[in-house]
Amino acid sequence: MSERSPISPRSPRAALEPEQVPPPPKRSDVARSPLVVFGNAVITFVILVMLATGGVYVYGKQALESPGPLQDDKVVNIPTRAGKGDIAEVLQREGVIDANRWVFLGAVFALKAAQDLKPGEYLFQKNANLRDVIGTIVDGKVVQHSVTIPEGLTSEQIVARLSENDIFTGSIREMPREGTLLPETYKFPRGTPRDQVIQRMQREQKRVLADIWERRSGDVPVKTPEQLVTLASIVEKETGRADERSRVAAVFTNRLQKKMKLQSDPTIIYGLVGGKGTLGRPIRRSEIQQPSPYNTYVVDGLPPGPIANPGRASLEATANPARTRDLFFVADGTGAHAFTETYDAHQKNVAKLRAIEKAAQNDTVEPAEEPAPAAAAPADGNSTGATAPRQVPAKQQRPRTAPARQGAAQPNGAPVAQ
Repeated sequence: MSERSPISPRSPRAALEPEQVPPPPKRSDVARSPLVVFGNAVITFVILVMLATGGVYVYGKQALESPGPLQDDKVVNIPTRAGKGDIAEVLQREGVIDANRWVFLGAVFALKAAQDLKPGEYLFQKNANLRDVIGTIVDGKVVQHSVTIPEGLTSEQIVARLSENDIFTGSIREMPREGTLLPETYKFPRGTPRDQVIQRMQREQKRVLADIWERRSGDVPVKTPEQLVTLASIVEKETGRADERSRVAAVFTNRLQKKMKLQSDPTIIYGLVGGKGTLGRPIRRSEIQQPSPYNTYVVDGLPPGPIANPGRASLEATANPARTRDLFFVADGTGAHAFTETYDAHQKNVAKLRAIEKAAQNDTVEPAEEPAPAAAAPADGNSTGATAPRQVPAKQQRPRTAPARQGAAQPNGAPVAQ
């Protein structure tokens, strides 16, 4: 058996005191190194940053992808020179984003879009999230407004329409030449300068005219594209019906080939009021033979330039007219026209129109008696020397049941005042 060390007697006081705990071991010199302390601090900091970054990422992703507050699609205008804070304010006010603008600014920074935000008018979809809102502004996909310019307006009338339209800016410094604008439906963003609108319409007219000129019929008695526009502008003002354009063009083509005067009322009106386009009253008898470069009752052949801006359809019809022998046409009381080859047949159609007018109790001034048939152009091609109401291709008075066409200076076949 092993011997135990003898137990030394202790006093009662000593017995009550705890035994002395040995001191802790000394830290090693390596643990006390400044490099180790710094390294531990760096690791702790990195861990905290990673946790914070993860939290921000989760929050940011949720903010970017969560549906926005818009209840319906909405168009919002971002002003020119608006900064990021201004854009955030506009979007908040319009209800596109939530009230916390700082989330928007943070999202712009995170998506690296600070330098790519573009002014303009944008359509934001219902419940568009923040990523889509910023993407829409960055892409610059602004709202395109449809602007329709009717056929048959003069350049002055078109400029007036553009000046009244508040989606455009700036002024038109120079009145475009008659016939150089293409009537069409265009799309422009808000804020487009009016001069740019004019330039686009002129480019389109040149492009369309060049294409039509290349495909024109060899029988058309015009020598230049400009003359084609001039003739097409008369066709445009004479009828607004698609099914009649080529036949009206044929009447004028046939008359040019026979050296007959065109005798078109719209040319009288243009000679009187020019680019204003609208006379505002019936043509007076004294004005029918009033000298004017545009009055085709007086001048031979085409006037010196267009009397309006013809559309694509009228240009096409004039470049490729119907193959007919018609030399006369008159309104038939239904909004259309009756076409004839001879003056006698034309006179019968005029009589029918007068009967319709009388039955409808039209209050337009009754025209004078028709001149004798001898005034009509003979077969050898001499001009008609016609007086009102025209015995030739220009449209006669219509009863009120016949609608006036859009853009015409007068209802088809402007009435003649005594």
